[in-house]
Amino acid sequence: MYISELYVYPIKSLQPTKLKEATITRHGILYDRCFMLLKVMISNENDKNDTCIETEGNKSKPTLKNMHVPHFPQMSLFLTDLILPDDNDDKTQQEKKIIVTYQEPPVSENKPRKTLEVPLEPDVDGLEKVHVTMHQSPMTGYIMDKKYNDWFSECFGYPVVLAYTGLNRRRVLGSMNPNIVRQSAQGGGWLSTLTNYVPRLGTGTTQVKDEEILTFADCASYMVVNEESVKDVASRPGQGKVEVTRFRPNIVIGGAESAWEEDFWSELTLASATDEVQLILTSNCIRCRSLDVDFETGDFHKADDGIIYKKLNKDRRVDQGAKYKPVFGRYGFLREDVVAKVRVGDAVTVSKRADERTVFGPGHVSIAHLTALLGKEKAVVVRAAIAEKAVSSSWI
Repeated sequence: MYISELYVYPIKSLQPTKLKEATITRHGILYDRCFMLLKVMISNENDKNDTCIETEGNKSKPTLKNMHVPHFPQMSLFLTDLILPDDNDDKTQQEKKIIVTYQEPPVSENKPRKTLEVPLEPDVDGLEKVHVTMHQSPMTGYIMDKKYNDWFSECFGYPVVLAYTGLNRRRVLGSMNPNIVRQSAQGGGWLSTLTNYVPRLGTGTTQVKDEEILTFADCASYMVVNEESVKDVASRPGQGKVEVTRFRPNIVIGGAESAWEEDFWSELTLASATDEVQLILTSNCIRCRSLDVDFETGDFHKADDGIIYKKLNKDRRVDQGAKYKPVFGRYGFLREDVVAKVRVGDAVTVSKRADERTVFGPGHVSIAHLTALLGKEKAVVVRAAIAEKAVSSSWI
C-alpha cells in the first residue's frame, strides 16, 4: 500500500489544501485546523450541546457558536491554499500564509472570486481571548483582527469571527485516546504508569503527565481513509461523483486489497526515504450529514445521486457504539512524539490488525484491538484493570 493523497485543513470545515508532502507531528499535520470560524449569535444563552462560547472577561458580549460544515454547509464554498516558503530562509518566515478564496454559488469559473490572505502564525499579543469547547473538550483561542472577521462576515452574510489556536490545545477525550497503548508498550512499570490516566473516582480529576492534545480538530490528530472504500461508495447504483474530500481525510491510503478492510487496522507504518513512523488507529469515524454537502452550491445535495449518507446507512452501521450512524475511515495518532516528513507515494503497511472492530465512545476498549497492539498477555491485564476501576473516563 502507499500514500495516495495528503490533505491539510488550515481553517476548520473549509476546503483543504492538497499536499505532495507533509510534516506530521503528534498533534496532526503541521498547520492542520489551527483556525476556525464562529458565528456571532444575537442571544447570550449557552447551547446545551457545547456549541456556544463566550469571549473571556466579558459575558455581556454576544455568544459565539462553533461553525462546522454539517450545520453551515456554505463553508464548503471557501478554498484554502497554504503558502510555505523555505523553512531554512529566516527572511521569509513572516510570509507563511493561507490564501482563502470564496466562490459565490453556484460555483462557476466565469464568476469573480474574493480572496483573503491570513498569516499562518499571527502574533497573538493584543488579540482577545476566546473560550472554545468541542466535544466537551475546552481550550482558549484568540480572535483575529477585525479585517479578517469583516471579510468572512461579508461572504457569509452574517457576523462571524476567525479564531486562532496559538500554542493552546485541547485534550483528547473518549475511546480515541492512544495513551493506553503508549504506556502499556513502555514495559517495566507500565501498569502503574497507566493507572495515572484513570480519574480519581468521585473527583473527576486526573493525574496526567503527558496528555494527548489537539488543535481545532474534532476528535483525533489524523483521519485515515482507504481509497478502495471511496471507490466502493462511488460505484453504488445511482451514485454520482464522490470527491474524497467529502470524507475530510488527512491521509488517503491507496493499494489496499479491498474496501472496508480499514475497519480492522490497528496500526499503520508509514515509510518515507528518511523516516518511518507508526500511526495508532484507535477509533472509527462516525459520519454525519456533512457527507452530503454539495461543493458547487454550498448546500446539501438535493438529488439522490449526490446523497452518500443514506446509502452508507444501509450497510455501514457497523460500530456498536453508534448503532444508527454509518462508519467511514479511522481516527489516528502517532505512536511516538516525533516530527517527520511523508510524501505521496510513500509505502504504507498494516503493522497491526485486529480481529474485530473497535467500539466508539467512553469506556469501550476492544480486547481484540488491545491484543493487536499490545499482545494477548498485556491486553488481558489492561482490560481487567479498566473493568476493576469501573472507568468511563477521558482516556479510553
